[in-house]
Amino acid sequence: MTYYRWGIVMRLIVFGATGGVGQHFVRMALEQGHEVTAFVRTPEKLKIKDGINIIVGDAFDATAVANAIPGHDAVISCVGSSTGTKKSNELETMGRNIADGMEAANVKRLVYCASAGVDKEIPGFMGKLMMMLLANPLKDHRAALDYYLSKNLTYSIARPLGLKDEELSTSYKESFTGVPAKSFSIARASVAHFMLKTLTDSKYENTSVGLAK
Repeated sequence: MTYYRWGIVMRLIVFGATGGVGQHFVRMALEQGHEVTAFVRTPEKLKIKDGINIIVGDAFDATAVANAIPGHDAVISCVGSSTGTKKSNELETMGRNIADGMEAANVKRLVYCASAGVDKEIPGFMGKLMMMLLANPLKDHRAALDYYLSKNLTYSIARPLGLKDEELSTSYKESFTGVPAKSFSIARASVAHFMLKTLTDSKYENTSVGLAK
């Protein structure tokens, strides 16, 4: 980690960098002057390629993941499942590979994009319906998180409500317990903003935060 007069420049590796949240995170991290590595299967999907280190690999490949992590200050996981709402263990498998790679490289800082409902915390009829519809991906996220939490990591977990392709708003709501009331969505850009913010504010260490606009 390099210290300059105007702040801290971190070496960040982003898994899921070509996804909706991941693309925003990469752009924002670069704008803040951080050193960014994108671990991707399909680098042509990256909207920004200048100024970043690209590692072509598959997060299902434990060896490739373990080889990519050393030398970084923090790991950012924006990975998603390719199976939609079907039963899957993709998130758990990738999470295990990343967690094991962090442990082997002695990298302690993790920021993970999960989903609201992963703690069965969305109240009301609509909340129960949403969690029922998303039961399979939520179970997969939960398994990944449980494995991360079994390691000696300093973590920040984002639990966004429904993700939207909307303009960045920095006035989103945060809830350290449950989810923010009276909203069922948030911009992907806002989630990325929150994830980047957690790296420089100690109040987000070892927390799980519900997010909504």
